Amino acid sequence: MIIGITGTLGAGKGTIVEYLKGKGFNHYSVRKYLTEEIKRRGLPVNRDSMVLVGNDLRAKNSPSYIVEQLYEKARKEGKNCIIESLRTIGEVEGLKKKGKFFLFAVDAEPKTRYERAVGRGSETDKVSYETFLENEKREMNSNDPNKQNISACMKMADFKINNSGTIKELHNKIEEILKKLN
Repeated sequence: MIIGITGTLGAGKGTIVEYLKGKGFNHYSVRKYLTEEIKRRGLPVNRDSMVLVGNDLRAKNSPSYIVEQLYEKARKEGKNCIIESLRTIGEVEGLKKKGKFFLFAVDAEPKTRYERAVGRGSETDKVSYETFLENEKREMNSNDPNKQNISACMKMADFKINNSGTIKELHNKIEEILKKLN
């Protein structure tokens, strides 16, 4: 089984990944893939570079290029896996064609998400609340299949998760979904 995760910035995608890893899922990260490519290109590791490099790879190859690279790694291992974080319609469509794929969408209140993002302290999260909201707005909608369209991806999800509560509540929601899938 392959689970994809999409969702708003700081909504809890990583928390879901960590929980599923504890359940034996292998983890494949678009962020990690892009970070490696950004470093290879000698660019600064920040959200602007992530968007630039991701869009470039998709434009040169296909809208689902990045996740298909991750999917191939996962397929070779033959275990349940989770691919984080799907941001384009092409990525979702590409994986849905593979079969045994389920998309989770996670969201929470903006202020809560910002506090979580700042708390994790990654390079891409060292921004003001206003910049956080601007970054998200830029990634929420696009008519270009190679660019981020988180809003459309979330609408394509098989399961939608509101993560405005506690981690325990989130874990319970994931357990309920896994029961439905098994």
